[in-house]
Amino acid sequence: MSLELQQALDQCKNDDNVRCILLTSSGKAFCAGQDLSEAIDPSGPGIEKIVFEHYNPMIERIRNIEKPVVCAVNGVAAGAGASLAISCDIVLASASASFTQAFSKIGLIPDSGGTHILPRIVGYHRAAALMFLSEKISAEEGKELGFVWKVFPDENFADDAMKLAQQLAAMPTRGIGLTKRLLNEGISNDLSTQLVREGKVQVEAANTSDHKEGVKAFLEKRAPVFTGK
Repeated sequence: MSLELQQALDQCKNDDNVRCILLTSSGKAFCAGQDLSEAIDPSGPGIEKIVFEHYNPMIERIRNIEKPVVCAVNGVAAGAGASLAISCDIVLASASASFTQAFSKIGLIPDSGGTHILPRIVGYHRAAALMFLSEKISAEEGKELGFVWKVFPDENFADDAMKLAQQLAAMPTRGIGLTKRLLNEGISNDLSTQLVREGKVQVEAANTSDHKEGVKAFLEKRAPVFTGK
């Protein structure tokens, strides 16, 4: 499935008709994490292959696609599933959804970018507590901690998530993609470097068709029609 997801993300990246990506699941869980029986199977792929060929490429694709990626967590997101969720740009959760790092319970470390992303959202000490204790966090607690944007009722969750994704898809997604590029760079850049990068990327944004349409629509007092270009 992870390889299929990588392929789907590549298709989304290369298809200009795809303006926003909505990642969700069916069933009771969003993602229950690694199948432990597979991980310990002597004839299985092994942890190294799973991490470097299955998990890491998924996270890198999500972060590097210059389109908004929305994650709709409709159940438990555990272990690598929790890391997968928070690697997305916007995380939505159903009221009954939950998150757990889970790794410490079996003597492993949080992978799939978890040790990079989570501390930058919630701070070191909260991330350490979540990872060390592996406690289950509710959707509302995730919202309070800052890695869940909104919580929706279970019964309308799929529709509510789709509405938000459609809202993003109708926006100037080229500019959103450039914003995502700068957010990625800003994690490691100092202020002076980031100011220069903002200036250069702003020039790139100013040359997009969406910017020209936005200004024209503003002056003509009408709703803009963006194309993501």
